[in-house]
Amino acid sequence: MVPADLWSIGELAERAGVTVKTVRFYSDRGLLPEAGRSTGGHRRYGPEALDRLRLIRSMRALDLPVPEIDRVLRREDTQADALEDAVARQLKELGTQLAALRWREAALRLLRDCTAEERTDRLRLIGAVTTPPDTTALARYWRRVLPGGLSARQVRWIVDAAVPQPPAEPRPAEVLAFARLHALATMPCPGGGADAPPRPPADGRTYRPAVLYDGLGEAYELAAPALRGGGAPQPGEALDCFVAAYAGAHGDRDTPLFRRRLAQELDALAHPVMDRYWQLAGELADPFTPTLGAAHDWLRAALAAAPV
Repeated sequence: MVPADLWSIGELAERAGVTVKTVRFYSDRGLLPEAGRSTGGHRRYGPEALDRLRLIRSMRALDLPVPEIDRVLRREDTQADALEDAVARQLKELGTQLAALRWREAALRLLRDCTAEERTDRLRLIGAVTTPPDTTALARYWRRVLPGGLSARQVRWIVDAAVPQPPAEPRPAEVLAFARLHALATMPCPGGGADAPPRPPADGRTYRPAVLYDGLGEAYELAAPALRGGGAPQPGEALDCFVAAYAGAHGDRDTPLFRRRLAQELDALAHPVMDRYWQLAGELADPFTPTLGAAHDWLRAALAAAPV
């Protein structure tokens, strides 16, 4: 016998301030506990169903999907943890959506505030980038152009340092810089020639890239304070470390002759594609964190200006 004080589906809907269709939907999903059935087979609900329906409405007000709510409600023994996990996932998804909206707004402003001649080209560049943008193509570019013989650790730090992250609050100019950087990294065979980072010498001399890149990383760190402070390129510990990295990688010694030869080789290795990459990366980088390209150019200039 079903107690007389239980509610029909219509009565529960009225108490909760929702439609009968809503109650039936959640009931059919098994989210609302039934207290029994009438003699005619109609569902009857008690206070537990009303509490559950109010909880569901609260979660839906936060835009939690029904499957997520289902997972929370079914884990009654750890419902607090389940709700915390669901909220965390929803926050992450919302953050992605907001990032996409901010990027789209900046992109639209970029297109609005340019000439008709520029608009078609910029639209093509922006359209090739996902929304919100990711750095997969840029990381792939660096893994392609880096020489063999590097450890996974070395590849990781180079890629992490060389690939700029899209700004959280992008300005239109930053959208354009990132889109151009993406286009450069994805053009056919961008790393197949001299635009790549340091390569083995053509004369067959010893070349140990792992030694070179460890030394370069240290030299770049030593040069960073001068770069942040706007200091002119000059001799010092950073330059000595820079030269020692090349000397060690080539099985040579740091001598005046080696420095003159290194300066000439670095000038010959300079390439407009890589220069363009670092220019665009600099437009996206934190002003207090010099790019690897800026550090490399500073050290090259210091080498060229140093008396030997």
